[in-house]
Amino acid sequence: MSKRVLIGLLAVITLSVPGLATAAPDWTAVAQALGKAGTVQADGGYRVPLPRTDLHVTLDGVTLKAGFALGAWVAFAPMGNDAMVMGDLVLTQDEVQPVMKSLEENGFEITALHNHLLRAEPFVMYMHVMSHGDPVKLARTLHTALALSKTPFTAASPAPPSDLGVDVAALDSTLGAKGTVNNGVVQYNVPRKEAVKDGGMVVPTSLGSAIAINFQPTGGGKAAITGDFVLIASEVNPVLRALRSSGIDVTAIHNHMLDDEPHMYFMHFWANDDAQKLAKGLRTALDKAATK
Repeated sequence: MSKRVLIGLLAVITLSVPGLATAAPDWTAVAQALGKAGTVQADGGYRVPLPRTDLHVTLDGVTLKAGFALGAWVAFAPMGNDAMVMGDLVLTQDEVQPVMKSLEENGFEITALHNHLLRAEPFVMYMHVMSHGDPVKLARTLHTALALSKTPFTAASPAPPSDLGVDVAALDSTLGAKGTVNNGVVQYNVPRKEAVKDGGMVVPTSLGSAIAINFQPTGGGKAAITGDFVLIASEVNPVLRALRSSGIDVTAIHNHMLDDEPHMYFMHFWANDDAQKLAKGLRTALDKAATK
């Protein structure tokens, strides 16, 4: 039995046997160690956004908002007296090796390194990481590694409210989900029906097990879209065909985790067109996947 599976089993036992459940970690101490505060999610995870607001990235003439396609994050889930942490770090090419070296030498697993988009300038990479242990120590390790990049730890000033130029209620209706407007980006998280596990422990949606869809209005009722579908193997090509037939480019297909059950594939996409047209295409693709 691998160490990760054993840790997961111990976490399940701890949380399921009466009298053994423990209090949630001290997230204030985690925030202090990481250098930035997050928020407790509905599923109990503690998620810290680390958007690359320092980068100016364009794709097909569209300047990408940080919360649209450059939204790095780390998230913690209680696991007995310890925690599981996962993250998606957005890094420039020269930042990849220093950050990877620091994390790998301090007990983190690098579970994926890849693109999410095509034709973006400058080209950025996405590094998926995970570890288990004392959450404060994990946060300190993450801070040390991210300090080798230019990832901002200060919260960006919120953008002033404005007319997005797209009908969010209509998008909600078409997608069958409730979107959240965040600094000019409409964000959706669509959970899968089945639980995704890693090392025997359920991965909360706040740690990246839900389908993510983002709309960034580009004027005239149009929007750019990106995100990732979380799919089992049999869903990959039906979803790919649904997206492509709707004029939505598939830009990457890969793993984010290593020991997940069932094994999930993450399909990234891009388009810039009429927002309602794209929402209909996305809904067709969502109907090919087992979602809630």
